Amino acid sequence: MNRYCLLLSSMLLGLLMGCTDPNVVYNGFEGLEDGLWYVEHKPTFRVQIDDTTQLYKISYLLRNAHQYPYYNLYLERTLTDPDGKRMASRLEEVYLSDELSGKPRGQGLGDLFDHTIVIEQAYRFPKQGAYTLTVGQAMRQNPLPYVLSIGFKVEKVTP
Repeated sequence: MNRYCLLLSSMLLGLLMGCTDPNVVYNGFEGLEDGLWYVEHKPTFRVQIDDTTQLYKISYLLRNAHQYPYYNLYLERTLTDPDGKRMASRLEEVYLSDELSGKPRGQGLGDLFDHTIVIEQAYRFPKQGAYTLTVGQAMRQNPLPYVLSIGFKVEKVTP
C-alpha cells in the first residue's frame, strides 16, 4: 500500500510540475478573509525581475462570487521599484460581468468566477531587482463583499 501511495504521489507531483509555464515569472494572489475587501486592506506582491531586456505581460488575478453586486470593480494599483520609489500609480476599472446582461466574464465553476485581466501587454522593467505591486479597491462600498482573492501574474512576452 505504501509503495502505491508513493508512486501515485510522485506521479501527481510530476504532473503538477510539468504544467508550469516557463514564461511565468510571478503568479501570486491573496485570499480575502470572509470575502470582504476593506478599503484599508491593500495586498502587496513582490516580483523579482532579472532580465530588463525582456517585455512582460502583467495581469490581475481575481476571484469573485456570483453574488458580487456590481458589474465592475475600481482598483488602485501602485508599482514601486527596487529602491522603494513609486514608479506608477493608477486607478483602473475592470469588468467582471456584462453591464447589460449580467453574464459573468470570467471562467466559472458553480458560483465562483476567476478572471485574468491584462493590464500591461508589453511592459519593460527599467532595472533588475524586486518590484512591489500593491492593489486596493476603490469602490464606494466598504467592505466590498464577494471578492474572494486578488493577485498578479507577470509573464514573459514571447515573439
